[in-house]
Amino acid sequence: MEVRRITINIAGRVYPLNVPAAEEETLRKVGKQIESMIKDFEQNFDVRDKQDALAMCALKLGTNAEVVSMNYDKTINSTNERLTQINQLLNETGK
Repeated sequence: MEVRRITINIAGRVYPLNVPAAEEETLRKVGKQIESMIKDFEQNFDVRDKQDALAMCALKLGTNAEVVSMNYDKTINSTNERLTQINQLLNETGK
């Protein structure tokens, strides 16, 4: 697996990272999204410093991840219920 050394700039700080080549594009994209979120928070809210903006980004990203996880769990449960019903119907018709 090829590893690349990249730098990501977030909130005015440079972070050197060694990442698998396959993840480079994703990390750069996420870095840009975080920078954009910081700018939005600074422009639209009373954010006094970068740490506050980063904390707000963490809360927003964490909330988004939790919502996706909950939706995924609901989808899995719903699918399992449907498959159980289909299996029961197949068993009943096969008798």
